[in-house]
Amino acid sequence: MANLPQSLSLNSSFGGPNPTSTSAIAIAAQANKDRKMASAEQLVLELSNPDLRENALLDLSKKREIFQDLAPLLWNSFGTIAALLQEIVSIYPVLSPPTLTPGASNRVCNALALLQCVASHQDTRTLFLNAHIPLYLYPFLNTTSKTRPFEYLRLTSLGVIGALVKVDDTEVISFLLSTEIIPLCLRTMEMGSELSKTVATFIVQKILLDDVGLRYICATAERFFAVGRVLGTMVQSLAEQPSPRLLKHIIRCYLRLSDNPRACEALRNCLPEMLRDSTFNSCLCDDQTTKRWLQQLVHNVAAGGRVAGLQSVAGLEHMLGSGVV
Repeated sequence: MANLPQSLSLNSSFGGPNPTSTSAIAIAAQANKDRKMASAEQLVLELSNPDLRENALLDLSKKREIFQDLAPLLWNSFGTIAALLQEIVSIYPVLSPPTLTPGASNRVCNALALLQCVASHQDTRTLFLNAHIPLYLYPFLNTTSKTRPFEYLRLTSLGVIGALVKVDDTEVISFLLSTEIIPLCLRTMEMGSELSKTVATFIVQKILLDDVGLRYICATAERFFAVGRVLGTMVQSLAEQPSPRLLKHIIRCYLRLSDNPRACEALRNCLPEMLRDSTFNSCLCDDQTTKRWLQQLVHNVAAGGRVAGLQSVAGLEHMLGSGVV
């Protein structure tokens, strides 16, 4: 044992961590973090230079996950948000007539990816809303061209809104409801790609899951039936081309609507029959959560119908007892 090399001694093999080694690792990690931060700061500075902006947008959008606190850096650095908004408004002229090129679409989507970073960060989300920045994205969601550049543009724009609603925050929902986000999402749910439809339906779902959002959509028959009509159309299309992911969000929307008594009563007549029968059994065979949601939805609608019937009978009995009829 006495002749063993120090690296194979019991103390080094089975003892506790070497303080010197641990310290060296920590120093190296901090140095790596500092290098990344310096790199991020340099790229953010380059956003303000029109000649360097395109490459900076590409690099930052690719590396945004590895740059810690990139969102506050983007928001608080001079001229950066203005530069990103400049990228967005610069393509408004090619939205109609639709002449957006793939290169221009990729460039503006890199800018949108950075705005999504700002929208999802807890320290910048409220500032992002107060500046009404989501409104700059609405012209993109209002497009109808199904070409790849436009589809990519809509999808990335929806990603920014999706990042806002992902965190349960009534302030976010109230802001979105004060704008035209519901009609824009419904438009995408009707004519977008499967992925765009899924993100748009997720946004509507998150709005419905907030009490403010549910009350807003169920406040008028026009709003409720606008949502119900689009959901019903999507269900019919899914019967021909199933998408478990999209179907999950649709069912969750219906289930949440059934929490409102008036909406639940209306669903007795407008809930698609394909959700009541076995049409989607094979599509949901591996998703127990969504199967339970669907069972609960069908139960709620049936129970709501019975309650509505009992209320009608009670009302009639009251009128008879009062001598009204």
